[in-house]
Amino acid sequence: MYYEYKPEETVRAQHGTTLRCKTWEAEAALRMLENNLDPAVSLVYDELIVYGGAGRAARNWKEYQTIVKTLKNLEADETMLVQSGKAVGVLRTWAHAPRVLIANSNIVPAWSTQEYFDELDKLGLMMYGQMTAGSWIYIATQGILQGTYETFAAVGDKHFNGTLAGTVTVTAGLGGMSGAQPLAVTMNDGVCLVIEPIDERVKQKVREGYLDEQARDLSHALELCEQYKAARKGWSIGLTGNAATVLPQLLEQGYKVDIVTDQTSAHDLMDYIPEGDIDAVLQLRKDNPEEFKRQALASIMKHCQAIIDMQAAGSVALDYGNNLRGQAEKGGLQVRDENGQFLYPGFVPGYIRPLFCEGKGPFRWAALSGDPQDILRIDRALLETFPDNKMLARWIEKAQAKVPFIGLPARVCWLGYGEREKFGLVINDLVARGEVSAPIVIGRDHLDCGSVASPNRETEGMKDGSDAVADWPLLNALANTASGADWVSLHNGGGVGIGNSTHSGMVIVATGTPEKAERLRRVLTTDPGMGVFRHADAGYELAQQVAEERGVKIPGRE
Repeated sequence: MYYEYKPEETVRAQHGTTLRCKTWEAEAALRMLENNLDPAVSLVYDELIVYGGAGRAARNWKEYQTIVKTLKNLEADETMLVQSGKAVGVLRTWAHAPRVLIANSNIVPAWSTQEYFDELDKLGLMMYGQMTAGSWIYIATQGILQGTYETFAAVGDKHFNGTLAGTVTVTAGLGGMSGAQPLAVTMNDGVCLVIEPIDERVKQKVREGYLDEQARDLSHALELCEQYKAARKGWSIGLTGNAATVLPQLLEQGYKVDIVTDQTSAHDLMDYIPEGDIDAVLQLRKDNPEEFKRQALASIMKHCQAIIDMQAAGSVALDYGNNLRGQAEKGGLQVRDENGQFLYPGFVPGYIRPLFCEGKGPFRWAALSGDPQDILRIDRALLETFPDNKMLARWIEKAQAKVPFIGLPARVCWLGYGEREKFGLVINDLVARGEVSAPIVIGRDHLDCGSVASPNRETEGMKDGSDAVADWPLLNALANTASGADWVSLHNGGGVGIGNSTHSGMVIVATGTPEKAERLRRVLTTDPGMGVFRHADAGYELAQQVAEERGVKIPGRE
């Protein structure tokens, strides 16, 4: 980690309008990198781990310092190249070209295994970028919150007459991403019981406001669940424990669970905490990694089997994209039916894919000023721009009431093809008129409509069988670069582990200039357009209809 290069002062994003870099675009990249590492935002600050197990913002502290220095000296027509968390070159390009191009964790396909990646990581040649950790656009737990909210809303619509009121959801994980689950459920008026093995994470989520209270033990937790279920009140309860232990206990007791899912970090066996005394298993991870992984896999299989058994007992079961099913399958558990389909669906094919067909996904923005009032001003503009969108209005109302700002103030909002371009120009105009106090960073999760190939998550069960086709995220990165994004990234393995996904990210900074308005038009049309292309090509009639209605040019369909 080169701890001797670790800054004396704790890294946090600079606020205000004073530039340390030569352009706002480079300054934005620097501030978002700093924001990823802010201890209020990151998972393990000392190791530059942002979220998702071992997802880093930079390879080590030495390379972090080099990236910072390079960004500060980057000219308006130069582009920095970052290879797995290390700045490796600066090119003279164009003022309208990206200031940063990032590639993380990418390995030639036949070698793209966790074991080979681990060897490269130990040699200091690579880092795991997760999705938004290594692309510097993580905005803490809020980043996934609306997607989780939309998913649970869809579950309510499909199975519970449009609301989760009077239901109990049981899940696990209270990390940077998984910590969104309890708030997403309660925003849909349901009761949520979340199991988390690390007691401090439960307490942290209570402090942050993502979790309502912590139970003393399982009996107390179930008492609370029944109390709030009967009152049809949205409420969340955190329980310190291990899902592989607690879920079978619920089955043994015959406790009726309405919805069961999971978002523990399972893509890498070193990040899934097995059953047992927490201090002992964490020590085992240091002393005997291979035995730790063996125990983790055994617990994953037990955990996954319990979800399957709960489904058989009448619960609505869904996978929330952490590759729990895939790991259990590697261990020998039967997780598919005779037709090769997973016994319980992933959240994308089960609930979200229609949104992807419309080019919708987790669009986000952050205030470089550090002033929450800038986000609240943009919230008002959002509601004024889309006055007939009742779901959007409900989201903003609940987000303002319940979602804390952690690190740089930010907002996430699912907008589709045509909507992103329209609103990006609104934000740019607010910057130009001085109605927000500094430029606004506009980006998205890599979990988006046309930017990822992930057969166990976003592209699970594609209509034409193209689940593992990775051309689409590659084209997405190329198209965003050609369209004038300010930084573009291309990663392997985010969300589900090395070798299991390819995905890309983009960021563009609204600086208020006419030149940036033109680039915003292009990038924020190109990016969601890739989702329409991808799903129309796979045979989804909704995507084909969206393309026809909104003038998306698809060769052969014009």
